[in-house]
Amino acid sequence: MKPFPRRHALRKRRLLPVLAAAVAAATAYALVPGSAHAAYPGSGVLTGDVSVHDPSMIKTSSGYVVYSTHNGVEARTSTDRTAFKRAGAAFTTLPSWWSTYNPDKDVWAPDVSYHGGKYLMYYSVSTFGSTHSAIGFASSPSGQPGSWTDHGVVHATTTSSGYNAIDPNLFVDGDGKWWLAFGSWSSGIKMIRLDPSTGKQYAADKAVRSLAARPTGTKAVEGPAVVKHGAYYYLFASYDTCCAGTSSTYKIKVGRASSPTGPYVDKNGVRMTENGGTEVLATHGKYVGPGGQSVLSDSDGDLLVYHYYDGTDGGAPKMGVNLLNWGSGWPVAY
Repeated sequence: MKPFPRRHALRKRRLLPVLAAAVAAATAYALVPGSAHAAYPGSGVLTGDVSVHDPSMIKTSSGYVVYSTHNGVEARTSTDRTAFKRAGAAFTTLPSWWSTYNPDKDVWAPDVSYHGGKYLMYYSVSTFGSTHSAIGFASSPSGQPGSWTDHGVVHATTTSSGYNAIDPNLFVDGDGKWWLAFGSWSSGIKMIRLDPSTGKQYAADKAVRSLAARPTGTKAVEGPAVVKHGAYYYLFASYDTCCAGTSSTYKIKVGRASSPTGPYVDKNGVRMTENGGTEVLATHGKYVGPGGQSVLSDSDGDLLVYHYYDGTDGGAPKMGVNLLNWGSGWPVAY
């Protein structure tokens, strides 16, 4: 994403109190923007410090860590996936090269995962609305805040590139190939191949592939996350406008493919490169503009982790977490 500018009723005997409560609830609900998608679930219960943008969650031997946009890549920890507390940042010393792409050394949209016996992080360095951008790479033996070692630039774009090197997501396939999906607005979501030995771009394959785009109308698609489930690869992406509080129109859509490089199509067979995408989550009730998503496989299933703007709390950005049901062949949040 682009950075956030400084993302049952009771019965007859109790009828009157129930009616009063229902009217009050309906009134409050009506005051929240975009409550048409009432069928979508609310987030699972989260407490503590969950004020985030672009959350990416990992599970370590000591519990869960969520990394998110700003302040050296903000960190929050939890032992139970419910109560979270602020726990510093990924980086205690900010790499000097960040200032080439962001004078304030403010980075966004981290992607964290565990492969090859260590934790890996890809992240974005840019300024708001610019394609003078870079994706950085870091690793850690523990995944804990302050333990990350930076390894520099993975891929960069300029103002004439036609696409934007931000919002990275690492996907490691069963055949051992590493892929990096990324992109925001411009010509959409891209993918490059990485070298597992370095974590950087694969020297023998420099192709930049297109996964999703909006060739007509708004260019607003960003924040990819690629996962495999069963026979298919699934591409989640955030559509429309982030980071405007309760005016945000962000929503999460998905397509699937038989290859990590696509073509990804939605339920109607429309390619994601042609503005396709099946909606997974959109504004509903107090949950305004959900997006900036990542997916984590946990012991009880796959988790969709995202941010939204709380319509009952002045549009404050907060983290949401839902499980995904794949029974239909498509992810359904519950």
